[in-house]
Amino acid sequence: MNPILSDIQTKILNAIKENLPDLSFDDLEEGGKVYYMNGNNGTEFDWFVNEHFPSFMVFYNDKENLGAAKASVYPDGGMVIYLFDDHGRHMAKEVSTFLDVEEPDLLSLAVCMRCNADDKKIWDAALDIIESDVVPDERTISEFISHREYYEPSIRRRDILGKLCVVSKKVSRDGWKVGFMLREELQDDKDSGWQFMAGDEDDEYLDNVENVELCLVNSIAGIDPAIMKYIDSPVGARFVRISSDDFEEDKNQRSYMEKWK
Repeated sequence: MNPILSDIQTKILNAIKENLPDLSFDDLEEGGKVYYMNGNNGTEFDWFVNEHFPSFMVFYNDKENLGAAKASVYPDGGMVIYLFDDHGRHMAKEVSTFLDVEEPDLLSLAVCMRCNADDKKIWDAALDIIESDVVPDERTISEFISHREYYEPSIRRRDILGKLCVVSKKVSRDGWKVGFMLREELQDDKDSGWQFMAGDEDDEYLDNVENVELCLVNSIAGIDPAIMKYIDSPVGARFVRISSDDFEEDKNQRSYMEKWK
């Protein structure tokens, strides 16, 4: 097994021992094996878009088969382990630690896992099933890095979701879907430029600071996932809702739109 993976595995199992002392490893799937949760071609996507490896997990060995431990590993060597008791129903502890490795070594591991798990259609498997001790050559690593361009739209959306927007409290508090959205010039690097309204707000309503608030774009996407198809539109974009799932460009700059439940 790749020595970095071995270290990841050891840290996860030690965290279980230290923080879930009443848990027997007989209660865990395959005695506590660590699984690499790459899903379907997840290594590249998570590396470039989410900026970490797919999760490393240990599962309870029962009917629900919920997680006992979930670890996120980041390109800088940071590692966060989430531990769950009550057979996976309750998060008991969050443990932060660090791998003593350089970022190029972790990049090499990501390439290795892409080649020897994803490319071989080995999904969500125990670490000892994956041929992880193969060191990729420079050509393979360069090819992996070049694939970042394919994920640029997702990376842009990720960045926007983490920035601030202006939202009407009719959307954020009163339960209405977004009926009108526009993107204005960014004020700073924390600003997405987006404004989200129910659609029937007038100037008097919007001029009252008590009726609008700042929040993360991700929060509005949670309320109304339909906005995601338009979220990386350029500054100046304006959209009005035309159905439960779709918006259209607001070419006539309409000021009124019915509220959508």
